[in-house]
Amino acid sequence: MGKTMIEKILGAHTGKDVSPGDIVDIVIDARVARDFGGASVVKNIRENGLDVDDPAKTFFTFDCNPGGSDQKYATNQQICRVFAREYGIKVYDIDSGIGTHLAIDNGLAWPGSTFVSTDSHANILGAIGAFGQGMGDLDIAHAFAYGRTWFKVPPSLKIILKGTPSPEATPKDLTLAVLKETGANGLLGYSAEYYGDAVDNLGLAGRITMASMVTEMGGIIALFTPNKEVMDYCEKATGRQLDPISADEDAEYVKTLEIDIEGLKPYIARPGHPEDVTDVSSVLGTKIGSAFIGSCTNGRYEDLKLAADILKGKHVAPGVVLKIVPATDEIWQRALNEGLMKIFKDAGALVGNAGCAGCAAGQIGQNGPGEVTLSTGNRNFAGKQGKGEVYLASPAIVAASAIAGIITFPEQLPDAPVLFEIGKTGEAAPAVVTAADTAPKPTKVKGRVWVIRQDNIDTDMIYHNRYLAITELSEMGQYTFDNLEGWEDYSKKAKPGDIVVTGKNFGAGSSRQQAVDCFKALGTALIIAESYGAIYERNAINQGFPIMNADLVSTDLKDGDEIDVDLSTGIIKLPSGAEVQGQPFAGVQLDIYKRGGLLNADVSGVSTHG
Repeated sequence: MGKTMIEKILGAHTGKDVSPGDIVDIVIDARVARDFGGASVVKNIRENGLDVDDPAKTFFTFDCNPGGSDQKYATNQQICRVFAREYGIKVYDIDSGIGTHLAIDNGLAWPGSTFVSTDSHANILGAIGAFGQGMGDLDIAHAFAYGRTWFKVPPSLKIILKGTPSPEATPKDLTLAVLKETGANGLLGYSAEYYGDAVDNLGLAGRITMASMVTEMGGIIALFTPNKEVMDYCEKATGRQLDPISADEDAEYVKTLEIDIEGLKPYIARPGHPEDVTDVSSVLGTKIGSAFIGSCTNGRYEDLKLAADILKGKHVAPGVVLKIVPATDEIWQRALNEGLMKIFKDAGALVGNAGCAGCAAGQIGQNGPGEVTLSTGNRNFAGKQGKGEVYLASPAIVAASAIAGIITFPEQLPDAPVLFEIGKTGEAAPAVVTAADTAPKPTKVKGRVWVIRQDNIDTDMIYHNRYLAITELSEMGQYTFDNLEGWEDYSKKAKPGDIVVTGKNFGAGSSRQQAVDCFKALGTALIIAESYGAIYERNAINQGFPIMNADLVSTDLKDGDEIDVDLSTGIIKLPSGAEVQGQPFAGVQLDIYKRGGLLNADVSGVSTHG
């Protein structure tokens, strides 16, 4: 039987034939920590008396907050710098740009390689046919220390884009078309592979855009078969000849998703949900207060050039702020040398240092209450980039709308910008549980439930990015769910031993470990969800925090009911006496749970039985 791309990559890095569902121990070619996650990685390594496996394969990237304008970010960056000096680790400091892009441009990753980072969009590496995965602090600490980590081989899904899109459609529009089809969890747990004429013709920048947003579909990664342009680029970046990688013709896929893109017009995602995709024409004329071009999804030179061609000789509408942030310093310098920066400045844009910009409470891209922002980013969760509303669109739509003052097409710019109306205003301590706790862990749990009948609760709802610089467990519990509507006072009501019951795709979004640790700080006994975001599931397991898959939201459970749960069998006893069969703990999950966490163990190796 032939192999898919993910099976080939993971098999090559574990030294054996692998199949979906196998839990394997894989060698990681590049291990990366960013500025807000890096300090916790360092803390985990130091507190557990660990070392660094191979400094030459270990990196820090300071891309979330270039300049360290926030004191806690600055502190975390300095902790990483000191650690890096101690071990001789390369730091891509505040002048460098986004870590995943640097990995491609500097040859840290290549087709067929493996890459992990505290960045939930590390799956951008799928653009070059590499395995990239965002992971939590414990995972990255383990990769730093041992050069490898466990991973469950995901099933593969094939996505075929059929037809020829309109000339106005960009790679962002292709991505939004797929997201409209899959929804927020349609690729949950899958490794996807993209195919079709439109895909084959994409350059590296377009592939990066599409690979980035698979996270917003719940996917593990979206892999592209490298074409000649990508192979040439990676060979130049690495300085060596590389072997191409592709799936076998007889590879088996659990599903094939065909999406018709014939004549595809520009798309836009409405505020709050990246998957809430509609035609741009349906929201034409919507007044905006700010616009943003950049992020790991649309910060390449090609994205900036597309925007510059529209902005040239024009000016941003009065009262509208346009913020532009290139993905890397190399892209920034090229834009400067080729005149793009002059176009941006003449148009009245604010251009920032290379980096992630507004994501993870970064320096540029946040908005205020009532502010409507049009962004090229990948996420527009409520509160993700401030207190306002965020639409997602291509660089072309964003640039044109910044000039017009309203959402519009480049070919439909009004004779004069639409202005804001004068006089109108917009709308405006818990129990501490330490990771080193090695007390015997119960396999049977009884507790009071909190039932949240909602799917796709993302990590910004669980633990908002404004608290990401907090590294002390004792401070985290109070912020649990304070960005989830209707549950803002959860931390005041919750008691140790409580059980959270919720729906599908719990923990979607960012790689933040704090979205697990906040429950641990509260003394929460267990989370039961129908399914989990892939990174969140790993973070919980690696922290030794118990989670279980089961559908309880369809039962008549209500807040305050008590249930009995057997982690080893998966049997859940309801107050009525009925039993629900949940998914028992896998071997590796039970092993890590009993040890009290991934790093709290016999570190000679990780159990891979499942």
